[in-house]
Amino acid sequence: MRSVLLTLLLPLCAFPQLAPPNSAGVSMGHVHFNTQNPEAHRRFWTLLGAKPVKPLLANEVYQVPNALILVRKQDVSGGTVGSVVHHIGFRVVDLDSMIEKCKQAGIRVLTPPETTARTHKSYVMGPDDVTVEFLADPEMKVPIAFHHVHFFTSSVEEMRAWYIQRFRAVPGKRDQFEVADIPGADLSFSPSKTPLSPTVGRALDHIGFEVHNLEAFCKDLVAAGIKLDRPYTKLPAGLAIAFLTDPWGTNIELTEGLTQW
Repeated sequence: MRSVLLTLLLPLCAFPQLAPPNSAGVSMGHVHFNTQNPEAHRRFWTLLGAKPVKPLLANEVYQVPNALILVRKQDVSGGTVGSVVHHIGFRVVDLDSMIEKCKQAGIRVLTPPETTARTHKSYVMGPDDVTVEFLADPEMKVPIAFHHVHFFTSSVEEMRAWYIQRFRAVPGKRDQFEVADIPGADLSFSPSKTPLSPTVGRALDHIGFEVHNLEAFCKDLVAAGIKLDRPYTKLPAGLAIAFLTDPWGTNIELTEGLTQW
């Protein structure tokens, strides 16, 4: 049974401020991980600067600005490489210090800090072969914040257009990448010539968007021919959820209520 964010039944003060929604009522909400080693995830995410929140039932919760990180003990079929969601990215105020901290903790650094035309960045390998990118942002007022979800796909323009149409993401460019932005997250797209696995059952099982007026949003999706894997469902204390899968295999959870806790 899919996780349905029962961990979100926590006090308002436990959660970070999500970004205000766009014109479709959509903003970034969460990223959900499966693992057989929750302790490894606890060490990793807290080292990065995520704040642990009291767990509830089977899920552990960590917070950074713009997103929640959920961790559930469950079998894992593979890491992010080879999946349609290749990696996730965070802005950090001090990239060099972050990489040094990762080295000292025994976290594998995939690429040393490198500078492109517009960014200073580095990649590390998190638990369960989850690839994480750091982008330097010395202007930030916080040590770390969620920045992007990076998709690999055989059809960049088609996939980007789907997110633009369904979630009213704003098209743009980031370095050489085609992107579509929603508040709180840059959705990035890169071409892949190799077959890619769906996210369900992988270490990164699904991504989540917070949606204002979710019930009406779900009705619009269904009217547009989008199949919901789990229809609009109201949970206790005002939280509502739904699940769908994009045409390339990304498992997506839609929530309403995170900003009110």
